[in-house]
Amino acid sequence: MDLFSRSWTALRTAVAELPDEEFTRPSGCSGWLVQDLVCHLIIDAQDVLITLVTPADAEPTVDAVTYWNVDDRPPTGEDPLDALIVRLAAAYEDPGLLKFHLDDVGSAAGRAAQLADPALRVGTQDEVLTVEDYLTAYVLEWTLHHLDLIAHLTEAAEPPAEALARSRELLEKIAGAAFPPSFSDRDALLIGTGRRAPNEAEKDDLGELAAKLPLVLG
Repeated sequence: MDLFSRSWTALRTAVAELPDEEFTRPSGCSGWLVQDLVCHLIIDAQDVLITLVTPADAEPTVDAVTYWNVDDRPPTGEDPLDALIVRLAAAYEDPGLLKFHLDDVGSAAGRAAQLADPALRVGTQDEVLTVEDYLTAYVLEWTLHHLDLIAHLTEAAEPPAEALARSRELLEKIAGAAFPPSFSDRDALLIGTGRRAPNEAEKDDLGELAAKLPLVLG
């Protein structure tokens, strides 16, 4: 629960500190500029708020690992929802408005997470899971998107080290295998999710795991 708050605060702080001109740079998400990614984060924050006030009586159907749907096809940015994000982001026009909206909704999502009972079961995407598992899954979401945010920026702050380590652990559980010890947590996340292609030496280190990659999470 605490790591959710730390990773989410770090991501929102990184966005708040970006100069306006950085919003039109590419992000680490294929087909999206930084402004598009920030718009997506606003919708993510809304999803967190909605989920935390959607209690469920049924037994959990997924946990922080099985919550994720895994594909092997990297996104192209042409999905209808992805395209909608681009149009919504452009409609803001002023990066300051995007920052304000993210801070407003994002702060509320952060407070809701702190107030939530970790053992409470909630429903989202036709699944049931505990609040603790849901927020743990979002540590991976926030950390990956923090890396996306700074992919082509030179001075933006990195995700917290503990969030990188926990996200690597989650991704390894999703993959059913550990990444090589030679990989930093950041490289394991970038290569594991297809955000960066491994070089030849990294392919050799990956061994049989290379055949399972990339893990495209949705």
